[in-house]
Parts: sequence; structure tokens; C-alpha cells
Amino acid sequence: MLFETHTLSNGIRLIHRQVDQKVAHCGIILNTGSRDESEDEWGIAHFIEHVIFKGTTKRKAYHILNRMEDVGGELNAYTTKEETCIYATFLDKDYKRALELISDISFNSIFPEKELEKEKEIVLDEINSYKDSPSELIFDDFEDLIFKNDPIGRNILGTPENIKQFTKENIQNFIKNNFHTDQMVISSVGNISFKKLVKMVETFFAKIPQNLRINKRVKPKIYKPRTLVLEKNTHQRHCILGNVAYDLNDERRIPLSLLTNLLGGPGMNSRLNLTLRERHGLAYNIEAGYSPYVDTGLVSIYFGTDKGYLDKCLSLIYKEMDLLCTKKLGAMQLTRAKNQILGQIAISCENNENLMLSVGKSYLLYDKIDSQQDIYDKIESITAEELLEVSNEILNKDHLTTLMYK
Repeated sequence: MLFETHTLSNGIRLIHRQVDQKVAHCGIILNTGSRDESEDEWGIAHFIEHVIFKGTTKRKAYHILNRMEDVGGELNAYTTKEETCIYATFLDKDYKRALELISDISFNSIFPEKELEKEKEIVLDEINSYKDSPSELIFDDFEDLIFKNDPIGRNILGTPENIKQFTKENIQNFIKNNFHTDQMVISSVGNISFKKLVKMVETFFAKIPQNLRINKRVKPKIYKPRTLVLEKNTHQRHCILGNVAYDLNDERRIPLSLLTNLLGGPGMNSRLNLTLRERHGLAYNIEAGYSPYVDTGLVSIYFGTDKGYLDKCLSLIYKEMDLLCTKKLGAMQLTRAKNQILGQIAISCENNENLMLSVGKSYLLYDKIDSQQDIYDKIESITAEELLEVSNEILNKDHLTTLMYK
């Protein structure tokens, strides 16, 4: 895949891939998220994601919402622990419209008090809705348990108390202190020449004042395994267990990604799905995941089951992990595991919105993009010995933290 790059004088970077398709995707990705909040600001990064759509120096909320919708496009945003993204999907003829709008809401939002108060109620409803979903809530409680008393462990939504007290000044201060131009990437996949795109981006983004990052994130404290059981009035029993893991700059993240995919990835033939669901009929949902961050990472295994099956499920999960820690994969098993994740990557890259977002994030973090062939080569080079070593380091039962809703 051919990607072209350009850097504006204020530090904002651009990455683009030209494709011969009518539908285009572009967005701005910022290297800031909920872990960059102080305790008083808990929830503000996500709240900003909501209120940037509520009016700018030149548009009211109504005009923002209709700007892309009127031409059949879509405007969206998301917030994670470490990033914020505002992006759009549209017909290729509307590139100028999309870039101008993204620039306007990213840098010219005025946060009207009336709109802030309305949006607070929306976010409070979102928080309450989340509490009604134990299969989602348990992931937040688990990260809080793993990263005890650390900003990266706090949930993204914040608390009702904090949301209610946010002011326009709070929002502007967070943006001033965390929206750094050298930590922004404009990512694009669509049918437009790079020369033409650069000209548009220079027009709408080059005048943004330079604001370079000076502060560094504080690495989470030393990890200690814990076990916590919480009483919840739910029909099912929910459980999650896991461990801290490799960060985004650790080469071992690649074999670990393969390992978690083999153990409990999206494929119906994952080891945990075959064991708990297909063979024993104990759980409808069983999954393993790996989330790497800038300076740490997290591996987790989640399942929901009937109250009488909790101990049996845990026993089977421990057995599967123990196999990965004690028995090397055979040549055929390793080849199948590699082929599966290679296929998943290739299919994901066929979705241009996914491609735009993943490439933008990669360029933001590493200032470069690995080609698909580079990624394939790294996966193909993984050995059974490496997987065994990673398993013993990450999946060791004595190193796991466990959270149960009973």
C-alpha cells in the first residue's frame, strides 16, 4: 500500500492513501485521552468529544450536524484512554467540506453554556445506561483494579459529580494543556490526489497556532495481582481475569497478539470458545483481548455464565492457559494460528474506514507505517519458543488479577 505524508509548519502531520473509490474517509487523531485528565477532570476528555459538536464561532449545533448529513455523509468521534478522534465518511467530491468542518469543530468550538447543560444530561444518561450492562461495566472495574489509583485505570465516562461541575473554562483549559499540534495526525483514505489534499489541509489547518507537548505521561505504578468479588443483582455471573502486558513499543506485543487471538479471539475456533461453549455448553460469550498502551498493556479474559458453572469455567480456562505455558505449539498449530490472524488483518484492511483510523494511529505513535508485507513478515517469524515464553510471562496463574460479579 502506498501512503504519502506531509508535515505542516505547526507540527500537524498528514498521511494519505489514494484509492479509486467514490466513498472517502478522513479524520484528525489526537494523542490525548482520559489518562491525561487530573482527578478533578475525570470524564472531561469524553465530555469534550460530545460538546465540540455544539457550536463554533461560525456555526450553531444544527448547522454542524447537517453539514455532512446534507450530502449523505457521516460525522463521528470517539475517545479512548490515550486518543481522541474526529472523523467523517463522505463522497470524494466533498473532501473540502469534510476537512473544513473537522477543522472548525476541532479548533473553533465555543461551548455555549446552554448546550453544555443539555449535553451533561446526555452523558449522565450514558453513564447510567452503562451501569445497566454488567458485561461492559466489568471491563472498566477490572482496569481500575489492575491500575489501582492510576489515571489509566479510570473509566472514560467519568462520574456524575464531575460531569455536573464541568464549565467552559475547564474544557478550554484541558484543550490548551492537552491538544498539542505535534501530537495530531490527519489521516485520509480516498480518491483525491495528494497534491490537492495537501493544499486543502494547509488551508484549513496550517493557521492553527503551534502548541508542542512538553509534559510526559506518568507510567502506572508497580502491578500487584488482586482478587475481588462484587455482589451484583444479575442473572448471570460475570468474570474477568488478566495481567499487565507489553506496551506499544515492545516487539513482544506481536507474539502476544497472536497468542490472545489463538486463546480467545473473534474466531469461533478459539481455544476458549471451543472448550467452554462448543464442548461443554457453559458460556455464550467468552473472549480474550490485548490492549497495548504507550507505557504498559493489558491482557484480559472475560466470560459470562450461569451461577452454577462459574468454578467449572475458571477451571477450564486455567487448563487452557496452562497448556500454552507448558506445551509448545506444533508446526501445524502454529501455521494455522498465523494464517488466521493474517487473514483477519487482510480483511480489516479492506475496510477503508478501519484502514484510515489504524494507519492514522500508527503514524501518530511511530511516525511511520509498516507495510502489510512488513506486518506479515513479523507474524511469520514468530516461533513456538517465543509463544511459550510470552505465555509463561503473561498467562502465569500466579500473576493474574481476577474480578467477579456474583
